[in-house]
Amino acid sequence: MKKFYILLITIFTTNIANAQWVQTSLNHGQVISLISSDSIIFACSWSGGIYVSSDNGNSWSALNNGLTNIHVRTLAISGNNFFAGTDGGVFISSNNGGSWTVMNNGLPANTIITKLAINDSNIFAGTYKNGVYLSSDNGNNWTAINTGLTNTNITSLAISGTSIFAGTNGGVFLSNNNGNSWVAVNTGLTDTNIRSLAISGTSIFTGTDGCNIFLSSNNGNNWVATNTGLTGLVVSSFAVIGNYLFAGTTYNSAYSSGGVFLSTNNGSSWTFVNTGMEDSVLSLEIKDNYIFAGTLGYGVWRRPLSDFGIYSNINENTLNNNISIYPNPTKDNLTIETNTNTAQKLEILNLIGQTVYTNSINKKAVINTSAFANGVYILKIYSDKETIVKKFIKE
Repeated sequence: MKKFYILLITIFTTNIANAQWVQTSLNHGQVISLISSDSIIFACSWSGGIYVSSDNGNSWSALNNGLTNIHVRTLAISGNNFFAGTDGGVFISSNNGGSWTVMNNGLPANTIITKLAINDSNIFAGTYKNGVYLSSDNGNNWTAINTGLTNTNITSLAISGTSIFAGTNGGVFLSNNNGNSWVAVNTGLTDTNIRSLAISGTSIFTGTDGCNIFLSSNNGNNWVATNTGLTGLVVSSFAVIGNYLFAGTTYNSAYSSGGVFLSTNNGSSWTFVNTGMEDSVLSLEIKDNYIFAGTLGYGVWRRPLSDFGIYSNINENTLNNNISIYPNPTKDNLTIETNTNTAQKLEILNLIGQTVYTNSINKKAVINTSAFANGVYILKIYSDKETIVKKFIKE
């Protein structure tokens, strides 16, 4: 008898205004950065080092063995290697954070690492007042790559294909040659004190210290303000899933309290979604069915994505042997193989139900996913007898 495999999606209709954030058990410290990998989420605390949770924040453990500087600002992961940026340079772990070794060869003494970003085998380190450094040998050696950078106080880094964006106190800089040279891309930026950068498809967003969000749809050549609904806040972080864009904002003595804002229209307008949480958000991360927020002095908070109408509880039948997909997670190309020679319809959807790709498959297909936004996707293959469902992650 033919088996049927069904995707189970539960849509929660909780009113956003009535739902609220919940504080996790990590309830102290300035959590400057959040990052997830597989089933684990990491929190970088400026005063307490690195914490890890494998149960969505219900419990946390410190991962500071060998970390001689616990003022951690950023974390990046490449395969089995973890890189921690601290107020004392870069530390590396090859055992999932179990132990750390300082790797500062080529970095100035007492370098403060503000942001780390990885592109293939290249590791980029943004610093406080010393510009950008590059390592192409797994962090063993670092080289300054500051040609064209007229401001070397790096606050953020973002990578899209061959384009590397650096946010500084003097605007946004772009490199298209692996950091060998940089050019300012500030046309339209009326506020150049950059705090954060995010990339969503072909859209690039920057948040500023002067309480603005700007959007570029042409690789930074021009920027337009997208501030409708924002209430005068420092924009410290972003998180993207599908066409949902979250902005974390922090308190500024000259303005009102901060928190999390949500846009569902590519930044054209924003809604305050901070009910129940502390009002200064430094970092955001989306993992599984939750969005997590790192705060200024109150640890990590979380909230179900279903509160915002985003699909959750996506289940696939893992016993299905009729299809294989690899690599998963994928970065550029996803290979799909089936055990039938009959042409079938193939469809890929994002977590809010939008179809992002359709085609047919006959035994095998290779899909270029480089233009997909990072996140979880639903893969469906239809025939006249069954529907097969799988999930994959685009990094």
